[in-house]
Amino acid sequence: MPLLVMAARHGRLLLVAGLVAGLVLQDLAQAMRAWLPVMVAGLIFIAAFRIGHRQAATSLGELPRLLGAVLAFQVAVPVIVALVFLALGMADTPLAVALTLMTAAPSVAGSPNLTVMAGGPPVPALRLVIAGTALLPLTVFPVFLLTQGLGGPAALVWVSLRLTAIILAAATFAFWLRARWLPTPDARQVQAIDGASALLMAVMVIGLMSAAGPALTHEPARFFTWLAAAFAANFGLQLLAGALLRGRPDRTPLSIIAGNRNIALFLVALPPEITTPILLFIGCYQMPMYLTPLLMRWYYR
Repeated sequence: MPLLVMAARHGRLLLVAGLVAGLVLQDLAQAMRAWLPVMVAGLIFIAAFRIGHRQAATSLGELPRLLGAVLAFQVAVPVIVALVFLALGMADTPLAVALTLMTAAPSVAGSPNLTVMAGGPPVPALRLVIAGTALLPLTVFPVFLLTQGLGGPAALVWVSLRLTAIILAAATFAFWLRARWLPTPDARQVQAIDGASALLMAVMVIGLMSAAGPALTHEPARFFTWLAAAFAANFGLQLLAGALLRGRPDRTPLSIIAGNRNIALFLVALPPEITTPILLFIGCYQMPMYLTPLLMRWYYR
């Protein structure tokens, strides 16, 4: 318990340590890639366990707002991005593919945890993780129709359905366990749960950085170009959403989700000839994501 509480107090620094380890310990990063799906499910479990089923349950009056947020993030934004690149004649470039897929993806599984570290309420973030992933088989169709070179979305549909099942199973088990064993946690117990989440995220990012370390060593100019694109896309969308949602109680979680998406999902759904050119972007994209609680907390305050 004391170790987990200390991890919660220094959660933002733990994420930075994970980023550094992912860049430096390249062999370990490669070895951990296979464990990423398990760690994603673990993050969902911890987030759901922290919140509990009563707090996470979406009332009927909130369903239209939740659906509207999913459509705005996963349909409207990527469609605009795809149309802009089409108008510029850049639709088949790696940058266009990377940014379109990023904005079409649902929220990262760790968005409730990022929200907690940034000082916001995690419940809206968890709801959008589940809803956005569940609706992904439908929301990707207009994006795939507009994005050149991605092929048919049939494989992605099956992958997203499998991911939805994993998320729902992890959340359901966590809700049951919380209701049975810890129905009313005290403040110290909640802090310990946050510490467990921070530790898992710090470990997981090592595997997500598997493509970034070699590029930094051998192609620094290319690395920093993609890193700049990742920071601009992530923080730019967060700032834009934060400005549009100013005054709303769910501004922090929605803004964090606007910039932090589960683009890694597409690695298991699309052929290597499409994903290989954007692997470095996916690795660089973890940096603004994991630095969000440290660099953006002032903004959400």
